Amino acid sequence: MKNIKSIKKSYHSIFMVTFIVLANTLFVNAQSKTSLVDHFTDKGYSNAVGTTQHPAGEYYKGVTYVAYQGPLEDPYVAAYDHATKKWIGPFKAGVSLLGKNPDKKNDNHGKPALIIDDEGYIHVVFGGHGGLDSHGENTLGNTHLGKMIHVVSKKPLDISSWEVLENIPPFGTYNQLVKMDNGDIYLFYRHGAHRSNWVYQKSTDNARSFDAPVSVLKTKRRSDNLAVDAWYGWFEKAANNKIIAGYNYHHCKDEDDNHDGERHNGYYMVMDTKNHKWYNVQGKKLTVPVTKEHADKMTLVVDTGDSWTVRGTAALDKNGNPHVTYTVGEHLGLIHGGPKQIQHFRWTGKNWTDGVCANLPVATGDMDLSVSGKISLLLASKTKDKKGEISWYHSKDDGVSFQKGTTLLRRKKMGFTISSMIRNAHPDAQAIVMGKVGNSDYGKMYLLGDNGPVQREKSEANQLTAAEKAQPKKSKKSK
Repeated sequence: MKNIKSIKKSYHSIFMVTFIVLANTLFVNAQSKTSLVDHFTDKGYSNAVGTTQHPAGEYYKGVTYVAYQGPLEDPYVAAYDHATKKWIGPFKAGVSLLGKNPDKKNDNHGKPALIIDDEGYIHVVFGGHGGLDSHGENTLGNTHLGKMIHVVSKKPLDISSWEVLENIPPFGTYNQLVKMDNGDIYLFYRHGAHRSNWVYQKSTDNARSFDAPVSVLKTKRRSDNLAVDAWYGWFEKAANNKIIAGYNYHHCKDEDDNHDGERHNGYYMVMDTKNHKWYNVQGKKLTVPVTKEHADKMTLVVDTGDSWTVRGTAALDKNGNPHVTYTVGEHLGLIHGGPKQIQHFRWTGKNWTDGVCANLPVATGDMDLSVSGKISLLLASKTKDKKGEISWYHSKDDGVSFQKGTTLLRRKKMGFTISSMIRNAHPDAQAIVMGKVGNSDYGKMYLLGDNGPVQREKSEANQLTAAEKAQPKKSKKSK
C-alpha cells in the first residue's frame, strides 16, 4: 500500500509541476501577444508621410527601411528585419530647418525620401520648401522656407549614424528619388517655391555627386498677367530605361494672400534615360521644359474644367500601357477645394479612359500593377461612420469598375495619411501609414502589408513622453 501511495504521490507531483509549467507558458505567451502593438512608433509628427516625397521606404536584402517626419519635422529612419521579425531604430537622420519656429504652423513640405545605392549606403533627402533668400539667388524660381538637405548613412545598411553631403541645391521642394537598373540615381524636385521649374539632377556615382539641374516643367507668367503657370509632378522608374511622370496644373494667382490650391487637369509624359528626351504617350517628342500650352496640346490626360485636382501617381502595366491617378472634386469655395474622389485613367493604345468610377472613395494612395490583368489601388480613406481605413480596391476589367478588397487597417476617429508604395516592396511591408487622433501633432506610424500591420513590442513602440502627449497642436498660420 505504501508503494501505491508513493506512486500516486509522485504522479500528483509530476502533474502539478506539469500544470504549473504549462500555465506559466500560456501566461508568458498571452503576455507576449498582448505586448505587441500594430504601430512601430507613436512619434510620427504632423503629416509624417505622403505620396509626393517618395519613395519613403525600400526593401533591400531582407530588411525594409522606412523614413518619416518625426519631432520638429526632422527625418527619422527605422528598419524591420523580416527574418528575425525585429525592429531597429528609429534614428534621427538629420536636422531640418523647418519645424523649429513654435509660433508657426507646421510646414510639412520637407518630408524625407529614401533610397539605397548599389554599395548599400542609404540616402535621405528632406527639409525643403523652396529655400531661403539667404541661400542666394534661385535662378529657376522663387524662395520660401527650409533647405533641401541630402544625408547618407556613414556605413552600408546602418541607420544609426549619418553625414550631410553638400551636393544638391538648397531650393528644392517635393524631393523624389528614382534609381535605374544600372544604378544611376535621379533626384526630381520643384526648384523652389510655387513659382519654380520642376527639374531633375542625375548621379552616376551612387549620389556622391550630381549633374546640374535640368528643367522639365516650365513655370512662367500667364498671358493674362494675373497669375503664373505652375505644376505638381510625380516621377517614377518604369521598364526599358524609362522614367514616367504624372502631373497637374497649378493656377498660381497674384492676388491670393492665402495662396489657394487651385489646380486643374491631369497630364502624362515619359523620359528615355538613354537620350534624356521626353515623349508623350503616343511617342511624339516633347519640347522641354514643357509649358502649359505645350502640355495641353501634347500630354493632356484629362481636362477637369472647373473641378479642382490633386496629382496622384503613375505606373505601367505588364503590357507597357501607362496608368495614372488624380483626385478630382468641386471647389466649394474652400482654400484647397472640396473633397476629391480618386480617379484612375488608363491608356488603351488609342485614348485615355474617362477615369470616373463611382466605386472609388475620396482618398489618396498608390497603385500596384504587378499582377497581370489586375489593377490594385491601396487607398487611405474614411468610411461613412467616420472610421479611418487603409484598404485595397481591385479592378479586373481594366478600370471600368473597382471592388473593395482587404482592409489592412481601420481605426475609430483616426485619420490616415499614406506613402507611395515602398520600393521593391516585400509583400508584408508595402506602404507606410500615419494615423492621428485629436489635436496632437503626434501620431502612430504603421508599416502595412498583406498581413496587416507589422507589429512591434509595446515597450519599444510607445516612445511618446507625457510632456509630448500634452503638447497642443500648432495653431498659428504659416506665412
